[in-house]
Amino acid sequence: MGTLTVTAKGQVLLSEDVLKHLGVRPGDTVTATKLPGGRIELRAAQRAGKISNVFGLLRRKGGPKLSIEELNTIAARGWTGRRSR
Repeated sequence: MGTLTVTAKGQVLLSEDVLKHLGVRPGDTVTATKLPGGRIELRAAQRAGKISNVFGLLRRKGGPKLSIEELNTIAARGWTGRRSR
């Protein structure tokens, strides 16, 4: 990784390979945890999803609609990698 320089504003620029390693993109956040011995641990912050992100997730174009009972049966059976229809 090498040495990082702190700017006059107290900012540190992370290299592209470090950002890829953390799995962060522009606009994402990281968490910093203080460790003993003057060390810091950086981690990619968990992305907070919105419930609206799952709307339409189970929709199948041109396929039959599933009832609540069918969805419950599928969920109870668990994912086996097979399609039921």
